[in-house]
Amino acid sequence: MTAKSVPRVQEIEIPPNLRATLCEYTDDIQDSVALQRQVNENGYALLRGVLDREQIIAARKEVFSRLGEVGEISGPVESGIGTGISCRREIAGDLNAFWRDVSTGEALRAVTHGPQLCELLGRFFGEDARPHDLVYLRPMSVGRATRLHYDFPFFAGYSKRIYTAWIPLGEIDQSEGPLLIIENSHEFLDWIEPIRNHDYQSEHANEVVQRAAYEQPNSVDPVTLAEQRGVRLLSADFQPGDLVVFSGFVLHGSLDNCSTIGRVRLSCDVRFQPAADSTADQRYFGTDPVGSAGGGYGAMKGALPLDE
Repeated sequence: MTAKSVPRVQEIEIPPNLRATLCEYTDDIQDSVALQRQVNENGYALLRGVLDREQIIAARKEVFSRLGEVGEISGPVESGIGTGISCRREIAGDLNAFWRDVSTGEALRAVTHGPQLCELLGRFFGEDARPHDLVYLRPMSVGRATRLHYDFPFFAGYSKRIYTAWIPLGEIDQSEGPLLIIENSHEFLDWIEPIRNHDYQSEHANEVVQRAAYEQPNSVDPVTLAEQRGVRLLSADFQPGDLVVFSGFVLHGSLDNCSTIGRVRLSCDVRFQPAADSTADQRYFGTDPVGSAGGGYGAMKGALPLDE
């Protein structure tokens, strides 16, 4: 990072003593025990170059081509430079249908639901893994970020064992708003135990899970939180093919996208569970999953035009 590109979160520059780089996994990628040890110790595993680079680039081009069709990305679309305007509402009309089509694109699904990723996630469980049908595709415009949250309240219910696969769809440096993880947050038991013990299968109304996931972590800004907890804010620069896997009890969000050239940050979150666990949760499984808010793909932030 240069002095001109100090990472920011919620418009606050992160002091040097409170920022650090995510720890890279360096053991054998085939070693299930080592992978599980890494994620148990850190709450996450950063895996470099484990996904097919060409497939990642193809998925990036597919998504940005669709956004280019509605005037949001300028050419060449692979560069991901936003136009600052959008005709998505005028051209696409039905935002739910549009975002569902983008999120189920052939090239994207070759990455998110392909054998390479599924086999890799299976090693974290020590058994066959099943991706949720609903994926969270996240194009992040300049000036935007994702607030801190825990995933467990959203996705627990029929399965308690949930891992998130965070996939950068292209090169993303820390000035462009990549994944942010709060160090040792999987050990914040005062926050984790209440959400772990809630029965989300019986009670998973959107307001319930939103409150459980977001309320306490956002009672202060992330820099103040790090100071109070004696931890650091972790991120990294990413290349196509990189992957971060983390548990539902890791507090995470994103850095601010401060791109000086208007680049839209593109990533995708895929949740996995053991294949043997139930897929009865209609929020995340099926041909047209409804999501936690009940509105399907149309309820996602990604469904909104990039200028909104």
